[in-house]
Amino acid sequence: MKKYQFGFNVWGLALFILIMIPNFIWFSVPAPHDVLRQESVTPFIDRVASICQVVMIAAICLLRRKDVRKFTICSKWLWICMAAIIIYFICWAGYYLGVAEEFALLSLSALPCIAFIAYEIDRKNWIALIPTLVFTVLHIIYSLLNFVI
Repeated sequence: MKKYQFGFNVWGLALFILIMIPNFIWFSVPAPHDVLRQESVTPFIDRVASICQVVMIAAICLLRRKDVRKFTICSKWLWICMAAIIIYFICWAGYYLGVAEEFALLSLSALPCIAFIAYEIDRKNWIALIPTLVFTVLHIIYSLLNFVI
């Protein structure tokens, strides 16, 4: 914890809000053939994943490394983060257009996690990475058990 400081990280919050925009739309405007609204067969996994998600977002928004530089356009991790977000938005558009195939549904689970992981690696926020990795595994298991298997 010596290398970390508590403090509000506006970029972490911005990333979370950006990734949540399609979810906010989905909460308000159901998609045609909306398979995501079916009851989950993994309620325990969902609860643990939700706890990890809250811890992950808190760590992204409230913890910063003291030795991390400002953002740079040259960072491959930020490019990966941005690419994951763009593809994630494209997958949501596809979902609203009726593409609810297994790959699309797995992408909706994996891509935001990839964005968070890339951001955390770029910011060297190893504390946030731990709940993010657990959340990622649980989120993908949720998708596999609810929509693929």
